[in-house]
Amino acid sequence: MSLDTVVEDIREEAHARAEDIRAEGEARAEEIESAAEEDADEIVSDAEQAAEREVEQLREQRLSSAKLEAKQKRLEARRDVLGDVREQVEDELAALEGDTREELTRTLLDAASGEFDEGDDVSVYGRESDQELIESILDDYESYEFAGEYDCLGGVVVESDQSRVRVNNTFDSVFEDVWEDNLREISNQLFDQ
Repeated sequence: MSLDTVVEDIREEAHARAEDIRAEGEARAEEIESAAEEDADEIVSDAEQAAEREVEQLREQRLSSAKLEAKQKRLEARRDVLGDVREQVEDELAALEGDTREELTRTLLDAASGEFDEGDDVSVYGRESDQELIESILDDYESYEFAGEYDCLGGVVVESDQSRVRVNNTFDSVFEDVWEDNLREISNQLFDQ
């Protein structure tokens, strides 16, 4: 065997070995590339799912916020309507006149007079424009006198130093009680609940 043959055999063996190493390298590179592609696909899928969850969560937050804002506006509008109704009723109470005003004022004074002892000096206050009406009603009461103006829609405030009692029987106070006691029903009728 000649040296050339030995060199040729070594070369062939080296080429074969190099070819095996290259084939193994390519196979390993394909495995690595395939695993990297699988990892990349999983990362993309996870990112898409996370983005979808975030979008859904953001949508839910905005929807919830919009519902809350709508509810607040609805409540605000209802408060405004109730305020307008209350103001209209107060205006109508202030505008009462004639027999109706006299009858209501007399009824409120009668109710208040039950709180005082006979012989007490009783002071009666009322709306300035009702002074004449109140004085004419007080002609029926002994020891009662009109003592001055009271800022109200109508009715009377009655007090006595002897019994240390003060009774507020104004249209305002009666209306306030009726309003508070019936607010839910008023609201239900106005808003059909």
